[in-house]
Parts: sequence; C-alpha cells; structure tokens
Amino acid sequence: MDIQQVKQRFGIIGNNHNLNRAIYIAMQVAPTDLTVLITGESGVGKENFPKIIHQFSSRKHGQYIAVNCGAIPEGTIDSELFGHEKGAFTGATDSRKGYFEVADNGTIFLDEVGELPLSTQVRLLRVLETGEFIRVGSSKAVKTNVRVVAATNVNLPKAVEEGKFREDLYYRLNTVPVFIPPLRERAEDIHLLFRKFAKDAGEKFRMPTISLDNEARHLCENYRWPGNIRQLKNITEQISILEENRTVSGERLRTYLPVYEGSRLPAIYHDSKVDEHTFNSEREILYKVLFDMKKDMNDLKKLVHDLIEHGTDSGIAEDHAHIIRNLTSENDYTLTPSANKPAKVFYNDDSDMSDSESIQDTEEFIEESLSLADKEKELILKALEKHNGKRKPASDELGISERTLYRKIKEYNIDL
Repeated sequence: MDIQQVKQRFGIIGNNHNLNRAIYIAMQVAPTDLTVLITGESGVGKENFPKIIHQFSSRKHGQYIAVNCGAIPEGTIDSELFGHEKGAFTGATDSRKGYFEVADNGTIFLDEVGELPLSTQVRLLRVLETGEFIRVGSSKAVKTNVRVVAATNVNLPKAVEEGKFREDLYYRLNTVPVFIPPLRERAEDIHLLFRKFAKDAGEKFRMPTISLDNEARHLCENYRWPGNIRQLKNITEQISILEENRTVSGERLRTYLPVYEGSRLPAIYHDSKVDEHTFNSEREILYKVLFDMKKDMNDLKKLVHDLIEHGTDSGIAEDHAHIIRNLTSENDYTLTPSANKPAKVFYNDDSDMSDSESIQDTEEFIEESLSLADKEKELILKALEKHNGKRKPASDELGISERTLYRKIKEYNIDL
C-alpha cells in the first residue's frame, strides 16, 4: 500500500512534503516493535499516526487503546495505566486491570505524554525497559507485551531541562521520532482541507456547500492557524451555518478569523511612526509610554542641571532649545500644573529663544510616581468612575475579566 492509499484509508488530506514524510516513517516503523514519539502542535492530527502504525504492524489483531494522559487526574493515573488491587485505596472495592494489562499483545497510544507526573514516568520507564509493572497496592510484578506510541505538543527537551520530564524516559520514548508539520507550513493543503470540511458540513447540515473567492482563499492560506486543522474545521462549519451567501468573500472571512500575534494576515494599514514592536496587550503599551516619559523627564532634569551649572552660555542654550523642540514634537504630552502636583518646568517653544527667555520659571522637581501598581490602580479608579461603579462595563473597558477586576478592587482596597 502506497502513501496515497494510506491517506484515503485514514482520512488524511494534503500533499505537503513533510506530511508525506511523516506517513512514510510511520509505515516503515510499523512492522517493528520500536517505540515511536509523535510530536507537533495541538490540532495537527497526531491521533491518526498511531492508528497507521498499529494497522500495519503484526499486532493489528490485538487491542488498540488510546489514553489521553492529560485528562486523567494525577491521583488516579497510576491506577488507570497499571491497575490496582482490592483495598489499595479508598473506593477500591475490587481488583482492576490497567490499560497496559488490557492492551497485552496490542498497541497503547499515550497522548499528551508530556503531562505525566514524575512518579508515573518512573513506572512507564520500567515498562518500556523490562516489560514489567506493578499494580497499585500490589508487590507482584506483572508481565506485558505491548507496543507504546506516544504523542505530545510539549517541547520535551525544554521540559527535561526544567526538570519536568525525565531525560532517560525521553530518550526511551524517542526511539523513532515522527514530526507532524503545523497547518501554517502546509499552505498548499489549506484549501483542500477547507473544501473537504465545507462538503462534509453541507451534507451534515443539509445545505449548499460554501466556497471561497480568490481574496478569501489567499487570506485563508496566509493566516497563521494557531489551532491548526481543528480550528480550520470549526471555522468552516461556522461559516456553513451562518453565511447566507455561499461564496465567501475575504471581507466576510476576516470576521471569523481571530487576530493573533505573528499571523501572516495582510496588513490593512501601517503607520511608519508606529514602533516596530508588536504589543500583546494594552498593559504593555502603557509600560512603554511610561518608560518613554521617564526617559524624557530625565533628559529635562539634565538640561536644567546644565543650565544651572554653566549659566546661559549661548551654545548650551542653543543645544537645549534643540532638545526641547525634539521632545515637544515627538511626544503628545506637555508638562503643565495640575491640582495635585506643583508646576514643573516651563519652556518657550520658540526657535529664537533668548538667554533671558530660556527658562521662565523653575521650581524643585518632584518626579511623578511610575509604580506599575499605582498606575494600574489609577486606571481601575478611572474606569469605575466612568461607569458609575459598575464592574462589568469597567472590566470590559480595561480589557480584563470581571472576576480579575473584583480581585484587583480587593487587592487595592478600593471603595465603591
């Protein structure tokens, strides 16, 4: 059986080279009993490859069990995988076989293996090395002949460095690595997948199949798809149900695509004056504004100090005038007296500023607090005042959940 026949049998769509390479490796390693580690982002379709390995192995008539290690509570995962004896813990009213015992002479697929607790990793390592395990509450070793295929979207080498995953287990699982490429690296496959999901959705919901115009197709192929195939399928089904026009335009498709940092969506507008950095949240923007203000305030303090030290030398005054013009032209804020703070320093924004006019008034400089906590509290107070103390609209204004806002109100002892 060739790669195309395998794709048809297991419902795999796409012609990407890396995808074909992953299928080829799975087919080649299937007749052996080597342990396989499948890696790739969430939603790329890792669950299909253990089935390929099992069906093309000598164990295809044995049990195939798929276990989501991340979905089993830490306190019961040992019992689920290796079984337990009667009375081993509260609620153990009878003996029970674990998955490794049930899957004897078959294949067990450990999905999200990176979520296993360290104590369970030790037990798994023993099974892989000796083919033995001990039930919870027992002292008798049980033999098993099982093929292990594991999968994870966790960066296991990094987890090993951080002490969250055993290094010896990683190398034991990674005997044959299989990498599934993310959807963003399979641009040529995206439209094929969309058409398949659109056709399935049309049959499922008994409505005409949707299609994409050229702009929408280009947009679809250049989107990042952080949720990979799973996200593409969900959005296709949404559009199939909600759109009346069965030919979807780029403008309509964009409304269904969440904006993610690093996406390759075409930019609608770019201002050359905007900083090149991409901000993850409004809080980061606020931090940058505050740091820029602090830098400018330090420049102003240095300017005043130089004038006091050197007097009104014409060369220094000219340099200072140039600095002031830059500051006032590059920033949208000015230093003005307020009800709570004394006047700072006032300058003329006149290119012909004379020595006598270079400084109209000076007072002791009191630097404004740049504490992040103070600024956060100030923003919360302003939002609450704007919405008359109503937490829901205030939290929406701040871009945080109502629960987080409630916690911040308690933390800062804000009276409503």
